[in-house]
Amino acid sequence: MTIVLIDNYDSFSYNLVQALLSNRVEVRVFRNDEISASEVAELNPDGIVISPGPGGPLDAGISLELIRSLSGKIPILGVCLGHQCIGFAFGARIANAGRIMHGKTSMVTHRGTPLYRGVKNPFPAGRSHSLAIVRDSL
Repeated sequence: MTIVLIDNYDSFSYNLVQALLSNRVEVRVFRNDEISASEVAELNPDGIVISPGPGGPLDAGISLELIRSLSGKIPILGVCLGHQCIGFAFGARIANAGRIMHGKTSMVTHRGTPLYRGVKNPFPAGRSHSLAIVRDSL
């Protein structure tokens, strides 16, 4: 399995890379301004991960174009800024979160989908964000 990780200039990107590698996944990392959406498509990855990064979705290089052009064709996972990019690409608004969550831990409950195979339910997750998708804009 090959995953393309779009690095939005954030040091946490390599935590994601290490997590993927620990699951015997081949990871190809590209900064958000060094590859085009069409070039990613030509690589024919099994999935795409869009990393955290500074700013908002409009600051995330090719991330929005990549989501808009490959959504529904290749699975895409967004983490922090990457998650915001997915929402924004489909018309959601991004705004300041009600509470800043830098360095906070929350319990996360999942639905047992394959993405979470082997993950406890609920599980503790570290949070570090000050922006969020506006729920009513979805």
